[in-house]
Formats: sequence, structure tokens, C-alpha cells
Amino acid sequence: MDQEELISLSEAAGIAKLTPQHLGHLARKGHLRARKIGRNWVTTKAAVLEYLRDEEKRSRNPYKQKR
Repeated sequence: MDQEELISLSEAAGIAKLTPQHLGHLARKGHLRARKIGRNWVTTKAAVLEYLRDEEKRSRNPYKQKR
């Protein structure tokens, strides 16, 4: 992710058709490749597209509590 152009989660939300808050949750849980710079999360367009293509990651409910 170092050499690619970083985008905010707001920009990524437009690509993924998800909310920035949901993408932030996915980033914190490790489902979306992202990095926190200061207090802002950033990712790349490639990482968003990778998440959207990965059926296994998308089929999980990120809000489901593990018991």
C-alpha cells in the first residue's frame, strides 16, 4: 500500500457504495486493507476493489459477535 495513491474512506465509500463508517469498521476489524494516519483512516482503490471481489470477506457479518 506504500506506493499506491492513498484515498480517504469517504472517497472509498463512493467506489464501494458503502458508508465511510462501515468502511472504518471493516478497516479496524482487518477486513479492509487500510492504514490510520493521525486520526484518519486511508486506503487505496485497489484495496477497496480487492475487498469487493473477495466473496468470503464480504459474506461475513462484521458486526456479528464471536462467542
